Amino acid sequence: MKEKEDSARLFILPAVLLCATLISFTTDRHPTIDRVPSHATEEAKNYKAPFGDARKASPEIIASGKAVFEGKGQCIACHGKSGTGDGPAAKMLKPAPRNFTDCEFQKHRKDGELFWVIKYGSPGTGMQAMIPHTISEEQGWQLVAYVRSFCKA
Repeated sequence: MKEKEDSARLFILPAVLLCATLISFTTDRHPTIDRVPSHATEEAKNYKAPFGDARKASPEIIASGKAVFEGKGQCIACHGKSGTGDGPAAKMLKPAPRNFTDCEFQKHRKDGELFWVIKYGSPGTGMQAMIPHTISEEQGWQLVAYVRSFCKA
């Protein structure tokens, strides 16, 4: 009898762990929840754009960021042209891609946190590391400026 109980536990435990893992990957997160891991938060907050506050970036920097967003960075595939997280690949992702037009999200995140996610990706999401594999650090900062431009408030 003890062998049957032990064997049942060996089967049930992996099944429970698999279900818990799948649930964690399929639940949406509130839009203001940070996607930078807690161990990297201070580092991320200390990153500064070489051109200053991304919310006050020049039109040229924002245009460069848009070109990266729609081109080389392929951000448009998940975040969509409008930045609302409705790109063609978005349907397959849980949690959903970030909605950059959400000014509440924009208010809660520092430029460095946005840059950190572009550079290292976001664990538990579809966001992959982009720097230096896909884009340069300079282009990463241009993306941050463009992402900031989605909040119109």
